[in-house]
Amino acid sequence: NCINLHAFEARENGETKQRIFLLPAWREAPCYTDRERAALGWTEALTRLSEGREHESAYEALKAHFTEEEQVKLTLTINIINGWNRIAVGFGVWADPAAIKSAVKAVAD
Repeated sequence: NCINLHAFEARENGETKQRIFLLPAWREAPCYTDRERAALGWTEALTRLSEGREHESAYEALKAHFTEEEQVKLTLTINIINGWNRIAVGFGVWADPAAIKSAVKAVAD
């Protein structure tokens, strides 16, 4: 759900296919900034806590590129998205980006 929905939204907001396709290789791909790498590393560290990922080095990189307020906002966003993913997987929900966009537009009108 997360990849499906957010890749769709990223493309709508001008993100390139290359950067989306290279996300699994974000450490090696040259198309991400140090700030983006810090955010991706922090996201991975928090998402995979049960795998014993090195959280301290991810946190040091985060602090080097984000203000304290940005760190809190990013951490909350990571937790919210992880929560939604677990709800969707748990209940077998599939999010169709076009249907979500249509529903959001209907509510806004």
